[in-house]
Amino acid sequence: MPMKMPEGFLWGGAVAAHQIEGAWNVDDRGPSVCDVMTAGGPHRPRRITNGVLPGEYYPNHDGIDFYHTYEHDLDLFQEMGFSCFRTSISWSRIFPRGDEDEPSEAGLAFYDKLFDAMHARGIEPVVTISHFEMPYHLAKEYGGFRDRRLIDFYLRFCEVIFKRYHNKVRWWMLFNEINNQTDVTRDIYAFTNSGVTYTPADNRRQVMYQVVHNELVAGARARQLARQIDPKMKIGCMVAWVPIYPASADPADQMSALDAMHDRFLFTDVYLRGHYPAYIRKQWKREGIQIDIHDGDLEALREGTVDFIGLSYYMSSASRAGATGDADERGFESSVSNPYLEKSAWGWNIDPTGLTYTLATLYERYEVPLFVVENGFGAYDIPDESGYIADDYRIDYLRKHIAALERAVVDEGVEVIGYTVWGCIDVVSFTTGEMEKRYGMIYVDRDNEGHGTLERRRKKSFYWYQHVIETNGEEL
Repeated sequence: MPMKMPEGFLWGGAVAAHQIEGAWNVDDRGPSVCDVMTAGGPHRPRRITNGVLPGEYYPNHDGIDFYHTYEHDLDLFQEMGFSCFRTSISWSRIFPRGDEDEPSEAGLAFYDKLFDAMHARGIEPVVTISHFEMPYHLAKEYGGFRDRRLIDFYLRFCEVIFKRYHNKVRWWMLFNEINNQTDVTRDIYAFTNSGVTYTPADNRRQVMYQVVHNELVAGARARQLARQIDPKMKIGCMVAWVPIYPASADPADQMSALDAMHDRFLFTDVYLRGHYPAYIRKQWKREGIQIDIHDGDLEALREGTVDFIGLSYYMSSASRAGATGDADERGFESSVSNPYLEKSAWGWNIDPTGLTYTLATLYERYEVPLFVVENGFGAYDIPDESGYIADDYRIDYLRKHIAALERAVVDEGVEVIGYTVWGCIDVVSFTTGEMEKRYGMIYVDRDNEGHGTLERRRKKSFYWYQHVIETNGEEL
């Protein structure tokens, strides 16, 4: 039976400033943490260099040149029917070093123009405050969120953009995929989430949880600040959600999956309930982890709970007690392959039902609105002789996931604000630095080495998604 979304449901696409804008050193902008990350590949991690080095290729420096092409790109989004567009404000475009007293007017003016251009096309901004874009200076000189002074720098950034854009932006999210950094085996997550570089002497889990505490306090205080500046603004968290199923009905597997989910629920529990849950306090005690909690921190967490949950959803995983070797893209020791699911070219499980499961689980637990701000399918798109891309595999993935979203809303009663397809236009991949890992419904002529015309072309999925939006999800 066909379903459709409620009136006012937001349909759109999602990107991050560092993956699209380019212009990395234009109009006062300073380098961000992503500007010192080289290109990588599916089996070759991106390297983090000590500053910007001559002779290295940094794909984020150019992105897809959205800084200069945003008017044309927004025209394409309007043609597709977007009612919202998720992007981020590049922290180092506003505070080039991060610790200045005064922001860059040139940076602020760019986002004024961008948000005005969006509203002129009937597109509502959805803004991530920190999307892997910390000024590199804060990572290099302060050690990122190891240093509590970062809380004040973040709040200064928030105060400036809240006051400047509160009449233009209603939907805000604090830190993108803040829970990525619980995977301490991959340096990219700590560096991009929090500006942290681990040393050989570090107890990585001790450092990670202290950094997480500092960020949670910063986010809670930002929520309080937003309430003071303009209570009409809606402030959400943003988490990467990978539901973890038990590999079997064995009670040991059930407990293994429950334990693995704690590193997901920790963040939403604090963001929504305003305190650290018993399971994490017990875990810290078992591991000998000591969190430096300052006066006022716990009060801030209690008073600064968020209005909604923003989440990315790409895949699910499975857990078996005692397993050690099959760590997935979100990295946990007990993960194993799920024989019931197909995988993408990057080894990610394709599980539309997992989205229904995720939304129902989160809504039952917290009873706050949810916003699916990332969902999409990365693939090697091959143009035909005419240059057209018939990306039926992407349409199939999105169709099944939107149907799963609709089941959560219609059958389970979940309140969902909107849905934004990740990488609605081809962008530089965060994890690999590739251009050829494409998510977009709009093709961008650029390859992994930075060659190409940057021409935009509509893929088959462009027209399909346009029709989905026209029918408010009734015709998939």
